Amino acid sequence: MRRLGSSVLGMEAIVAGLVTPVAIAVNGVRPPLAVTAGIGLAVLCVVAAGLLKKPIGYVLGSLVQVIAIATGFLVPAMFFLGAIFLALWITAIFVARRVEGVTSR
Repeated sequence: MRRLGSSVLGMEAIVAGLVTPVAIAVNGVRPPLAVTAGIGLAVLCVVAAGLLKKPIGYVLGSLVQVIAIATGFLVPAMFFLGAIFLALWITAIFVARRVEGVTSR
């Protein structure tokens, strides 16, 4: 799970970082708010990926998905992208459980 979850959160961190200039240039969001939301979410993704060795990492990763969808209020495309990343996150959790179940036999 850690590898797949880290990959999802890593890609999400890149997208979250790129939300900042889009929010400022296209949507006219004030720069302090855009930087806080975009870069803050990117940092949270990286922290969650680093904590996936512990159960709190999964909770934090799930919280990241909710925040990513909520970022859609600043950049409407994030509603769609957040939903995609949520689907990938859920898939990563279920696939990892299935793989761990097969390898433990």
